Amino acid sequence: MSYTVADLIVETIEAAGVQRVYGIPGDSLNGFTDSLREHPRVGWQHVRHEEAAAFAASAEAAMTDSLAVCAGSCGPGNLHLINGLYDAHRSRVPVLAIAAQVPGAVVGTGYFQETHPESIFAECSAYCETVNTVDQLPYVLDIAIRTAVEQRGVSVLVIPGELFLTEFERPDRVARIRAAQSVVRPSEESLAIAAAQLNECDRVTILAGAGVQGAHDELVAFADALQAPIVHALRGKEFVEYDNPYDVGMTGLLGFSSGYRAVEHCDTLVMVGTDFPYSQFLPSDAYVMQLDIRGNQIGRRTRVDLPLVGSAHDTLPALTALINPDRDGKHASKSLEHYRRTRASLDDLATPSDPGDPVHPQYLTKLVSDAADADAVFVPDVGSPVVWASRYLEMNGRRRLIGSFSHGSMANALSQAIGVASACPDRQVVALAGDGGLSMLFGELLTLVQAKLPVKVVVYNNSSLNFVELEMKAAGFLTFGTDLENPDFARVADAIGVRGFRAIDSQDLAQTVEDFLAYDGPALLDVRTARQELSIPPSISAAQAKGFALYALRTVMSGRGDELLDLAETNLLKRLF
Repeated sequence: MSYTVADLIVETIEAAGVQRVYGIPGDSLNGFTDSLREHPRVGWQHVRHEEAAAFAASAEAAMTDSLAVCAGSCGPGNLHLINGLYDAHRSRVPVLAIAAQVPGAVVGTGYFQETHPESIFAECSAYCETVNTVDQLPYVLDIAIRTAVEQRGVSVLVIPGELFLTEFERPDRVARIRAAQSVVRPSEESLAIAAAQLNECDRVTILAGAGVQGAHDELVAFADALQAPIVHALRGKEFVEYDNPYDVGMTGLLGFSSGYRAVEHCDTLVMVGTDFPYSQFLPSDAYVMQLDIRGNQIGRRTRVDLPLVGSAHDTLPALTALINPDRDGKHASKSLEHYRRTRASLDDLATPSDPGDPVHPQYLTKLVSDAADADAVFVPDVGSPVVWASRYLEMNGRRRLIGSFSHGSMANALSQAIGVASACPDRQVVALAGDGGLSMLFGELLTLVQAKLPVKVVVYNNSSLNFVELEMKAAGFLTFGTDLENPDFARVADAIGVRGFRAIDSQDLAQTVEDFLAYDGPALLDVRTARQELSIPPSISAAQAKGFALYALRTVMSGRGDELLDLAETNLLKRLF
């Protein structure tokens, strides 16, 4: 039996721990997919859109911390991968993309479906190469996989379709590529300088992100030694806030005031494993030290006085040991008291609406959090669902929170949930989907049915691009082009084989959520949520305040005053009684 280039690729990714490939078949991929048919230990996870394939691979890599693979046929097929690959690369998770190409002999002639993927994918990958000869393939394949797992990014291999079918001498063995285990921390001199600065300061605040994964206890011990409040970025939520007596919440556009104030009032800010993007939420006059395992991440958002290159797991214990005992805890106590008040105010908003009124999204999210499994995986869409997820989902060290938090793409929830459910069949997977995000890749509900993935899809159905509307209001614009005319999503789901549930108000919603989550198979819960619910950032700028005032004036002048009354009623009047 002949051995082909495609066989070598499949056996190499299998040796790297890959269990499935996400994609859609196409003629230029036929040699590759036929080899997968002959190697059943690596499955083919068929989706309805290649964008979903890349998103699914991104989520699987985030969940398993291992290489995931997606594939697209030549031209339009692999072009569809690009949005999900951007997400994977910006989230720093290891993904290999197989981008089939038109026959090598006609590249450059304007051939049918010809593109140049090596140029297209260059910005969203750590390694992108075209395979021109059979002899080249083993080397670039190994380099691509090793680059993805070591740099935690995307590698793209562009392969003309005919090469997959080319016979190849079977190697004695293929490389078993895994990320190397290493210890990375700053020099003793750098640690001594950091400790000296920290020991001289009374008000230290820690800002922690996704880089503290696997270092929760070390982070809490560091905060205890410093008597420092811990603020978390969104991607750090799942790793920071649970079992943490020093957590004071999140900052940033989706955060709340206690996290913002803890950063604002510090004299030293320690950034740990975060590439927090919003410089306006960082202090302008505090001493800043930043710890990151990637030195090129340091100083990109604010002036950094002391850069520290190392992992949180390896560095924090060494630094904690140098902190003087019996520190003043006033800054931490004040920040924690502010957090308790803020948390209570947020919880007060997670209440049932009056009979017949749309559901408050805060209440819906809290119900889902309370009823979900202790090791559930939540995947919120970008937009308003991620706001409510960041504030009302309770993390416990076993739950996971996966999303397009760095790339910020719509339509990620359902497609990423496919990747999580495929890789973790014993975990409850809950997609928190906006009505706009869900409808953008609506066909992936069929993937849930075909692949028998028991994903639970919650739809925040406010008949609008809700977060975009909020941005318009904050900037003083009348809302325009954001209306969505939606179907009864529950009935549509039933028609395609997904169990549909629907709620139009808060009555019996708690029981509906429990029944929905308990359903044995894929299910969708369509909830009519309040369109005018405001998510207030932790710091209202003068420009935003002016924007809302201008929006109000324009709304009245345009004859849409009922919209303004609805906004006030949803956010003010019902909170007073």
